[in-house]
Amino acid sequence: MSQLSAEDEAELETLLRRLLRSVKERIRGAPSVECAEELLLHLEETDQNFHNYELVKYLRRYIEGALGRVIEEEMEGCARMEGQAIACGQDTQVHDVTRRARESAEYKHMMQTLKNTMMVVVESLINKFEEDQLKKEEMHRRSHREQLDGHYMDNCSDSDSSFSQSYGFMKQEQLQAVAGKLDQAQPKEVRREALQALCAAPPSDVLACESWSSLRRSLSAALADPDPELSEKVLRFFAKTFSSSPLNITREIYTSLAKSLESDFLVQKLSLPSGSAVFDINKPEISRLLKQMRLLNDFQKEVPAFWIRHPEKYMEEIIESTLSLLAVQFEYSSGPQCTEKFLEPGHLIALLDIRATWFRKWMHGYYSRTVVLRLLERKYRSLIGGAVQQCVHFHESRSAIGDQVADMAHVMGQQQIGAAQRMLYTGRELGYAHFAHSLSVLGCLLMYAHGRRLFPIKVKKRKEPLSLMDLIVILIRTMYLDPKPQLGALSHADALSPSSLLMELLRTLGDRTDCADECLHCGVIVETLLSPVVASLRGTQVTVGPQEAALVNVADILARMAATERGLSLFLYDRGLVSADGESTSAADVIVRFTQRLLACECGPGVAHVAGAFVFTCRQMYNTCEGLHALRDYGLHDCIAQAWRKASSLAERIPTPVPGASPDPSSQEAQSILAWEETLLDSLLNFAATPKGFLLLQQTGAIHECVSYMFTRFTKKLQVSRCEKFGYGVMVTQVAATAPGVAALQSSGFVQTIVVDLWSALECEPEDVRVVQPRPTPMDPIDRSCRKSFLALVNLLYSSYAVWELLGQQQLPNKAEYSLREMPTSIIDLIDRLIMINSDAKIHSLFNYEQSHTFGLRLLSMMICSLDSLLLLQSQYRISEMLLQGQKDNTVAPSTGREDFIIDGLSVERNHVLVRMLAVGGPSERRLPSRALQKGSDPYPWKMFSSFPLPKCYFPEAPKMPHTKQDSEMGAFLTSTRPADRDWMVCCRGMYSKIMTSKSALITENVLADLLEKTVLHLSASTAGCFFPVVEFKDPTADPVPADPVPTRPTAANSATCQSLSPLEQLGVQITLRYGEHLRLLDGDSEADLCLLVQRCRILLTQQRAQGSSQLYCLRERFPGYDWFVSTVFLLVRGDGERAWDLLQRLSGLLPSAFLWPSRLHGSVHLPAEVAQSGVPPTYSCTAHYVEMLLKVEVPLVSSAFRMSGFTPSQICLQWLSQCFWNYLDWPEICQYVCTAVVMGADYQVYMCMAVLRHLQQPILQHAQTQDLQVFLKEEPIQGFRMSDHLEYMENLERRYRAMVLTDMKSVIPKAT
Repeated sequence: MSQLSAEDEAELETLLRRLLRSVKERIRGAPSVECAEELLLHLEETDQNFHNYELVKYLRRYIEGALGRVIEEEMEGCARMEGQAIACGQDTQVHDVTRRARESAEYKHMMQTLKNTMMVVVESLINKFEEDQLKKEEMHRRSHREQLDGHYMDNCSDSDSSFSQSYGFMKQEQLQAVAGKLDQAQPKEVRREALQALCAAPPSDVLACESWSSLRRSLSAALADPDPELSEKVLRFFAKTFSSSPLNITREIYTSLAKSLESDFLVQKLSLPSGSAVFDINKPEISRLLKQMRLLNDFQKEVPAFWIRHPEKYMEEIIESTLSLLAVQFEYSSGPQCTEKFLEPGHLIALLDIRATWFRKWMHGYYSRTVVLRLLERKYRSLIGGAVQQCVHFHESRSAIGDQVADMAHVMGQQQIGAAQRMLYTGRELGYAHFAHSLSVLGCLLMYAHGRRLFPIKVKKRKEPLSLMDLIVILIRTMYLDPKPQLGALSHADALSPSSLLMELLRTLGDRTDCADECLHCGVIVETLLSPVVASLRGTQVTVGPQEAALVNVADILARMAATERGLSLFLYDRGLVSADGESTSAADVIVRFTQRLLACECGPGVAHVAGAFVFTCRQMYNTCEGLHALRDYGLHDCIAQAWRKASSLAERIPTPVPGASPDPSSQEAQSILAWEETLLDSLLNFAATPKGFLLLQQTGAIHECVSYMFTRFTKKLQVSRCEKFGYGVMVTQVAATAPGVAALQSSGFVQTIVVDLWSALECEPEDVRVVQPRPTPMDPIDRSCRKSFLALVNLLYSSYAVWELLGQQQLPNKAEYSLREMPTSIIDLIDRLIMINSDAKIHSLFNYEQSHTFGLRLLSMMICSLDSLLLLQSQYRISEMLLQGQKDNTVAPSTGREDFIIDGLSVERNHVLVRMLAVGGPSERRLPSRALQKGSDPYPWKMFSSFPLPKCYFPEAPKMPHTKQDSEMGAFLTSTRPADRDWMVCCRGMYSKIMTSKSALITENVLADLLEKTVLHLSASTAGCFFPVVEFKDPTADPVPADPVPTRPTAANSATCQSLSPLEQLGVQITLRYGEHLRLLDGDSEADLCLLVQRCRILLTQQRAQGSSQLYCLRERFPGYDWFVSTVFLLVRGDGERAWDLLQRLSGLLPSAFLWPSRLHGSVHLPAEVAQSGVPPTYSCTAHYVEMLLKVEVPLVSSAFRMSGFTPSQICLQWLSQCFWNYLDWPEICQYVCTAVVMGADYQVYMCMAVLRHLQQPILQHAQTQDLQVFLKEEPIQGFRMSDHLEYMENLERRYRAMVLTDMKSVIPKAT
């Protein structure tokens, strides 16, 4: 079988053809010939059907026939060699046989025969392929001749498509002949036949021919020929080229068409109609230009999709030819002696694309935008000058046009391209279309910095170049001249009105910060925008009248400006405006006064619309701390609240609609009233965006309605407003920081929704598909599905005021049985089911006991970071006993007396919570056990316990503070000077600042106690320093006629003082004593002194409490929490109760006590009645407010991190200040904080919080990215913070902000002043 016959060759040829057909698609997909060869060489590796091909089977049979006997002989020879086969192994034997077979003569003869045969087969295949190609070419020639003999009946021009056309191939000689026939000297019939032949030829062949330059001139001449058939055939050829050719070909056609059009406009100079004359686009010369322009415009809108794939020079040629065409402009003037106006390319492209869609697409991508801007700057600046000239001309001629503008906008908005296209246009309609197109082009340019750098620009009839600000002023004034459109949804025709076009441009600039800074944030622009507002304020009564729509538009732009930092600063502090009284004033003053007048009017639909727009502008100012500080004296919250009550009373009179009843004519008015009421409620709600604003909202009495409204929008996941990028998360957190806010959240159903959503994610399967595809076992304690609910609960329960309001005097259900379908609906239910799991019924009611209980323990760990929340939970529910019992039950053999704890997730979590509850101290004063197991033989090195006391391993050794020379230096100053000296306070502050910044590491709490005592003595002795009136202390525990004027010191054994304290206060005393003993500040008999001190302070402050009733838990009786400031002072004086009492009694008359001492002004008579009954502490409404305000300016990254996390700095500041930084700072830093706030001034409390947040900047940014910022700030102590390192920074803040901060701190207590 080694010889192949002719039949074998024919069979091989057939089989090879089949193989090639099978892999045809793969060969075609190869990018090059080399890749195709590589694909065939490795076909066996890549094609799973390789061995099923008939050619492969044939070759296998042929090889077996040619080499079968040789292989058998070699195998027998190897078998006869005993031992060698075994030694070689099977693989070695196969290789040996293969080598011998390939070296045999039979193999060489087979390969030579097969090679020769395959060469014959392949050559035969190639010859047959060439014959097939010759036949196809002959068929193409025959069809080409038939096409030339036929008559082309299509009358379409630029709308033609070549996708369904077939091309014939033309040789160079034929193309040269066609070029000669297109010469202008040839008869028209010859030129038509030549164009017909050219339309059938491939555009690539046409552009590649040697006669293209002459052919191009002939085509341009044919375009301008009066014969419409010639120009249409050229357009048909161009249209087919655009639709079927690559950019390197179409750019030649495009540039030819653009240059031809440019020449036509310059040569023909067609006149525009004037007066009542019309512009007929059916005229041959106009129709020809319009069709060519439409073809260009269609290509302009399509080419940006693919020109990035080609060299930049192609794109640059297209752009430059377009700009050169549009730069064709003629001189014209306005006025009574108006010269003749001529048709420009801008008029026609405006008719086709009035919104300049082509230019928007060109400016969208950076690749093309850079070329456009570069050419405009270097060569075609006149084009921008023409666009600006159109805007100036329209503004100047606006009064002459009158009410025709609305008609023209309506006409241009309804025009169509096609069979129903309008044929007649007036000169003014063409001019308006040109203006609209020019405005759209300018709008695109002003979006980019390079486009704005084209200004100032030279404009006709103006001596000085027109600046960017001048142009914006002209556009704003043009908007004022526009007639009043219908408010509401705009149709397409109304969208082309001047006001709509101008508002779109101004909104675009206002929404981009860089554009707004350069184009809008300028005193001239603000003055122009507010000119009608100032004019309206000059009258005795505000009238909206025909300027309703313009005022709404102005308010929209002002709101967008106020939403930016620079715009807000411009409104608040730039006093370049002249008020109605002729005095210099700020934009904020004008806007607020105008808004107040509008709110005081009888609001009809029109006035309400304008008032709502300006209230929204005010809202962009007062929802920031800076803006609210500037607007606080206007009482805007009261004005809005009064208008809301009036609207609410009107809304109550609206009858309930009856289903099926005929529509009431007054229903539209009723809808307007309801919309107005909602607008005012939404505006009131936005006061809650800042701490001080929330206090103002609470004083309006509308907090419950506002929070209910917020809840409805929050559940729909709506944004706060069009100027806000985030939802209501930040506002909810702000509201939840105070008792009235939490009460409103609970009454609105917000708390219940959070609890139900959490339970659904934690315990309920979301869908039935989980039966088939079970939910994966969570690897983290807080599963991803529950993380959002966990953070929502953390934000809700962050403040101790929220915990008091939601849990105060609430008893646990502790049911005997819980249904599996029973869902918790309140926080107390959640604590009962997830935290206080003290019965089998609660365990069995949970589907995921370990995960759910771990979740509850994590939530508990967050809550007890607030010491007041810890005391409430412990005093009401004995949580520590439940946790200790859980640890005791989690031992291997509890009955033997030896506790071997089982290390699992719950025991580790319980141990962490117990240590956090029982150990008090800063970052270096206690050790918190880890929640994670470690690798190695001892996975959990922390000691577990199930009973008191806490193991000593969680308390590091307290450092000793030695008595040093520096200590004596400060002490020498205190002993050598008298507090009664006039300049003593100045010297004291200077000495304190000097020692703190240079030698603070060696100063002891003894000196700080002496310094605090002397400072308080000095300030309380002067009238200027004493802020509160002196109150005579009446001790009900003292005898009526005491033998000793000083109450005797009780002892723990024979005094009932400790028993007179509440359980919560007793727990606070125990924590204080443990902390003091750990710091070696107290001895063993300090309990009675501390109890007496706490009782005395409570009595002192109760005597100054305002009388009144409140539904809030925190205002019902005494201060609901423990007085941590009293404990701090007690430890500072090393347990000397009388010294602490004397210090606190004197301190209570000073301003710092209002902010350092949380219970000092709790419901106090020194506060205004509405503030005292609000339940909002001054540390929140004043200190936290200014922390947020300064943080945005001084540390903007931290401020942004808080906002992106849906969290507020006021929450964590309130936490720190409420417990005097206990558990967050070490004891020396706490002492320095108290002394600094008293010695340097109460405003240092704000600067202290600022310094801490600035110190924590990097970890705050990191945890904002990991979305656990709330947890980090709540649980983690402030590592590495030293007061001395930041005192210089605080003094810098004092120099810049004291005038504002300290003044406002004093204004919190107007009665005392």
